[in-house]
Amino acid sequence: MNNLAFATIKDLRTKLDNKEISAKELAQFFTQRFADHDSTIQSALEIFQVDSVLNASEQKGTLYGIPGLIKDNISQQDRGLTCASKILQNFTAVYDATATARLKQEGALLLGRANMDEFAMGSSGETSAYQITKNPWDTTRVPGGSSSGSAAAVAAGLVPWTLGTDTGGSVRQPAAFCNLVGIKPTYGLVSRYGIVAYGSSLDQIGVMTRTVYDNALVLSVIAGHDPKDSSSLAVAKKDYTASLDGKIPTGLRIGIVENALYADGMDNEVITAIEQAVKVLEGLGATIKRIKLPALDYSAATYFIISRAEAASNLARFDGVRYGLRDKNSASLHDMYFNTRHDGFGAEVRTRILIGNYVLSAGYADAYYENAKKVQHIMTQEFLDAYKEVDLVIMPTAPCAAFKFGAFAQDKLQMDLQDYFTCAANLTGMPAIGIPCGMTSEQLPIGLQLYGKHLSEELIYKVAHAYQEATAWHTMHAQI
Repeated sequence: MNNLAFATIKDLRTKLDNKEISAKELAQFFTQRFADHDSTIQSALEIFQVDSVLNASEQKGTLYGIPGLIKDNISQQDRGLTCASKILQNFTAVYDATATARLKQEGALLLGRANMDEFAMGSSGETSAYQITKNPWDTTRVPGGSSSGSAAAVAAGLVPWTLGTDTGGSVRQPAAFCNLVGIKPTYGLVSRYGIVAYGSSLDQIGVMTRTVYDNALVLSVIAGHDPKDSSSLAVAKKDYTASLDGKIPTGLRIGIVENALYADGMDNEVITAIEQAVKVLEGLGATIKRIKLPALDYSAATYFIISRAEAASNLARFDGVRYGLRDKNSASLHDMYFNTRHDGFGAEVRTRILIGNYVLSAGYADAYYENAKKVQHIMTQEFLDAYKEVDLVIMPTAPCAAFKFGAFAQDKLQMDLQDYFTCAANLTGMPAIGIPCGMTSEQLPIGLQLYGKHLSEELIYKVAHAYQEATAWHTMHAQI
């Protein structure tokens, strides 16, 4: 049975179809994996009872019998929904997110709730109010964030797939730190209905797996138009695995973003790994061009302002009146608001709310928020212009491999710069996939990203799969 721990969805599907194992046995196996190993990794906030998991899912479908884990800002009906925050400590979701419902309809076994940075605000997993998730490759290091538990669970062989959310890189960065495949789809491809919002114009549900095929399979289930989400695109359901044949399209052009790959502060081992990956893609038939995207240099600052502004607006609803934590000892309404929000939110969330309100305030909105929106427009146009010359863009996912806990405790700016290479996909609404491409001398994973134009997921998956078929990085896993 131990060979199931790092089996792919594809492998598990074959075993289920051949009746080598049952859905209940799979659920029991992975639940036991959590019981045996998650006290060290701490990826899950809660693991559900096996029978309740089996009863909640259809006994058929693409993902029938395949266990997974859902980030705890994506609602699961009648389950806890805390966003890893004290302010929602005892809150229970009253409906399923659209993505959750679609997974259940296809038979997926939703085993539990994954830990995360509080309200998805963080790049390391260190801001959760409940527990700190460890990187299975080295438990002294962060798994990345904010989808920390989602990444660590797959990397530790506790489940073959997870859902995370990606507002500025929160699926792709932890995927890079944990040797996984992680996608941030085109904005609007996956419904946001049922996500607890951080930045509404930036948030997207993403998928984490060990292989590109598995990733495409899960996205095929959750993607597609949803009338419950006003930002949902009118696109038909599609099987993203259909064109994964190990080949790249004839005449494919890939642009290396030089001002990303050779940016200040880049780790030399990351640069070398990506340069070697480019050679592999050339060997598969791609034409490589070197390009520059000047607005990318302002992406982190732009994301910083826009995301905080939207967070301040979205989190205003957590006031102690309707749901969640409420301070019951306050003498006035003002004190109740103040005490509830001060005690309920952690320091990182409070800081981002304060910054968001500042950049939206009278006298400062033009200097900060409006200028950030202008840069966002310029950045989007630069990418669109680049796609007239190339089909995909390649850049690092992160400037370094997974860092030690507390590494940026005294330098918050460096923590914010973790989003430097990833947030452009969120600001432009374009899709990007992160895939493993190497290991450091300390045997820590390195990842790269492939960006594409809007709704180019099929092409991104095809090229990423061809690269993965030609390399073995994705077959390496943490020793758990």
